[in-house]
Amino acid sequence: MPFIKYLIVLLFLLLAAPVHAGCTDAARPGASWIRCFMTGSQYQEVDIKNAILRESTFTRSNFTGAVMSDVDARDAKFVSAIMLGVKLDGANLANADFTKADLSKADLSGADLRGARLYQTILRGADLSGARLNGADLYQTDFSNSLWVDGTTRCAEGSIGRCK
Repeated sequence: MPFIKYLIVLLFLLLAAPVHAGCTDAARPGASWIRCFMTGSQYQEVDIKNAILRESTFTRSNFTGAVMSDVDARDAKFVSAIMLGVKLDGANLANADFTKADLSKADLSGADLRGARLYQTILRGADLSGARLNGADLYQTDFSNSLWVDGTTRCAEGSIGRCK
């Protein structure tokens, strides 16, 4: 009899536990993909706003036109990702790695990019108004025609590594 009580309690605890999206779950707003390996995945035009993507790897993935507003992607890896026109406004991207990623025309307004690796990242025509870039690696980053963090300066063509 004590065994049955134990099973009932265990079943109750399992059913009462909060449910989190797993790494194989479909993309949706509020998804919780923590420490997932999603290399080469296709997420064009998806809506994953408010998702938790911490410490996940999206190397060579395609997020063209995706809505990723307010995501928590601290320490995530987007190396060589295609992110044309992606909406990352208000996103927490602290310490994220965007090495050689293409974020042309991305909306990064109000994004936290402190400590992010933007080595050879393409940010042509991106909106960086209100973004925080303290400690970010901007070596060879292409800021051509981007709206700078002050919200008024438009970077000149050929702005590599800094906004001119």
